Amino acid sequence: MMRSAGLIGAATLCSRILGFCRDIVIARMFGVYVYAQAFVVAFRIPNLFRDIVGEGAVNSAFVPVFSRYALRRDKAEFWELANVLLNVLLVVLAAIVLAGVVFSPFIIRVFAPGFTADPVKFQTTVLLNRLVFPYLLLISLAAYTMAMLNSLGHFKAPAFAPCLLNISIILCALFFGEGITGLASGILIGGVLQLAVQIPAVYAHGFRVKGFLTKFSHPGAAEVVRLLVPRLFGTCIYQLNNFVDSVFGSLAFAVGEGGVAVLYFAYRLVQFPVGIFGNAVAQASLPLMSAQAAGDDGTGDLKATLVTSLRQVFFLMVPASAFFIALSGRLIEGIFSGGRFDAYASSATADALSCYSIGLCAYAGSKVLNSCFFAMHDTASPVKVSAAALMINVILNALLMFPLKIKGLALASSVSGIVSFLMLIRILDKKTGGLDLGVIAVSLAKLLAAGAAAGYACFFISSRLPGYCRGDGFFFHAALLAVYFVCCCAVYIAVCKMLRCPEPGELLGWMKKKL
Repeated sequence: MMRSAGLIGAATLCSRILGFCRDIVIARMFGVYVYAQAFVVAFRIPNLFRDIVGEGAVNSAFVPVFSRYALRRDKAEFWELANVLLNVLLVVLAAIVLAGVVFSPFIIRVFAPGFTADPVKFQTTVLLNRLVFPYLLLISLAAYTMAMLNSLGHFKAPAFAPCLLNISIILCALFFGEGITGLASGILIGGVLQLAVQIPAVYAHGFRVKGFLTKFSHPGAAEVVRLLVPRLFGTCIYQLNNFVDSVFGSLAFAVGEGGVAVLYFAYRLVQFPVGIFGNAVAQASLPLMSAQAAGDDGTGDLKATLVTSLRQVFFLMVPASAFFIALSGRLIEGIFSGGRFDAYASSATADALSCYSIGLCAYAGSKVLNSCFFAMHDTASPVKVSAAALMINVILNALLMFPLKIKGLALASSVSGIVSFLMLIRILDKKTGGLDLGVIAVSLAKLLAAGAAAGYACFFISSRLPGYCRGDGFFFHAALLAVYFVCCCAVYIAVCKMLRCPEPGELLGWMKKKL
């Protein structure tokens, strides 16, 4: 299990790094203007449906059912179920893709209403959306294939398949140059590759297409639907929360030009540490909390694990937040500046990044809290909180976008994220009979003090060091950013030690144990 987890972790890190490189290429080629905005909206829409009927269905429905059939060691029954689900998926996905292509103008009006004010931007987004919507079929089938392989204990091909999408987009964008041809080609080719790389492994395990589009019923298929339906509502709420910023960001008259792309690039940066460290802590704590929730010892061990997990995720997120806030301008300039990513794009994205970073601890902390809810078999509470956070985000966006422009939208997301975290922890406090909130609060206060010191030190060094160093270009700025980050971490850990924070020692002990 540890070997599989390590493989998946390495593949996830590789995919995120390649995705980061993809964003750099798109930013420098298209800035935050027409093509970049069209890409963000058009690529996000099929991903919404993918999360619902594709990858989102894998963990909640496909894998549990497939795994049970695999344990029976009845391969004929397993592959019969696989063929029935394939037929159902093909029909459902084909209908969604056809509707997406036909109704693209309406879809863009809903998800990016501000684009209608610019006919060129609107038509470009509609065209790109129509070109890339078939990606939904490809990526959903790839996710379905991944479910089969994971159920059979095969992880390698599915784990590294997402890397191919980012490589494809990068190469096609560079090859075709400016215009939507490269972006559309890269997305579609990437989808084909993600599916194709898994097909040999599936066939090696014994899969053969039988009863193609003729058989649609099976007891296992009915169970998949039963497991999937409750997941749909929660997924829709989560995805709509992501779309809120795009809807308001498309209103150029209120937030300025390029709002959709500005928010995308800033949010992608913020999600980088959350995706690596926040997800890691949440995923690592889920099995332990699940076992503790199912045990006979009450909730004592569960509460202790939750408090420790929160302290560790705060310890990892605070320096990232301090670094992003203190050096938002230099970070964006060093990574994205160049080509069509001009001074306006850098300034606007830096503003959004600093405001998004305020909620970084809450974003990661909510992942840990959600894991605790799942361990206690409570999927309703996170959905209700997400719905409330969605309403808060909408209201704050409407209130803040005029006085604060693009910063208002990012700040609204941070505030709604913090409120969501507080609501989740309040519910858990009641469900578990009382969490040790004092320990969490004291720990967070100390870590924030250390983060403030690290952020100030980082800002001070960054205002002095460039005067002694001469150079330009991506690698020069990347080297400077690396120096700033090392200084930030050094000051942060030193102050944590001064304040007698236990988190550094706990994390070091855990790493030694794993190694």
